[in-house]
Amino acid sequence: MKIGLLHSLIRKDEKFLLDEFRARQGLELVMIDDRKLTFELGKDSFDIDVLLERSINHSRALHALKLFESAGITCVNNSHVALICGDKLLTSDALANHQIPQPRIKIAFTEDAALEAIEELGYPVVLKPAVGSWGRLLSKVNDRDAAESILEHKTILGTYHHSIFYIQEYIEKRGRDIRSFVIGDQCVAAVYRSSDHWITNTARGAQASNCDVTSDLAELSLRAASAVGGGIVVVDLFETSDGLQVNEVNYTMEFKNSIHTTGVNIPVLIVDYVVNVAKGDVDG
Repeated sequence: MKIGLLHSLIRKDEKFLLDEFRARQGLELVMIDDRKLTFELGKDSFDIDVLLERSINHSRALHALKLFESAGITCVNNSHVALICGDKLLTSDALANHQIPQPRIKIAFTEDAALEAIEELGYPVVLKPAVGSWGRLLSKVNDRDAAESILEHKTILGTYHHSIFYIQEYIEKRGRDIRSFVIGDQCVAAVYRSSDHWITNTARGAQASNCDVTSDLAELSLRAASAVGGGIVVVDLFETSDGLQVNEVNYTMEFKNSIHTTGVNIPVLIVDYVVNVAKGDVDG
């Protein structure tokens, strides 16, 4: 069996996966560097049974997955999941369509409409780029002066990341949120991410600790994963007085800080899932 690994830089997460793939009998790992990859539309042929996507760059990952699928390769995750999870607007829309509890979201396309939407939600709100990760370019907007300033900056910057105004109700999360890990039809682990800052991404310095996977957490995580197309995803959740709410769903799972924290060997479970997809035992 030949497993393709689509990658950019080889980070610690990928090293864990490489070790596990190479320890398996009967598996041949084919490394595919997205920085060197080329396609010829309509003529591509790849000698692999399944592709595991581990790219850092969203646009490379999304388009490569679509082209691999056009060449007949099953991908984990597939291009539909990458499309939905790579865009917060599309993620929130998918969650809403599946009645998944989440903070209130407003979308606007102009500065004036965004200001009106913010004031309808009520301060504070969180402004996010529709496409982005690792807690970057987030703004907590506490009043009208801040809103006017930030919206003007986004409008003048004028890039794709700033052309859609994604406005989220601010949730007071009391210093932590939850990240759960979903592989196929199982919520395999979860961590609390704690920080004194209102942004609780570990990439911004938050500390991870084990979170028990309760039935409520597992059920909501699996529903959220299913809403975006399933596969291997992480689900970020808020604890609120009304119960758990889903904040985001991400499709290129980072797990290096959560193996020891949870005691769950996440890369082993990922490799098991990819092998089962290649065998046709589960859908990708």
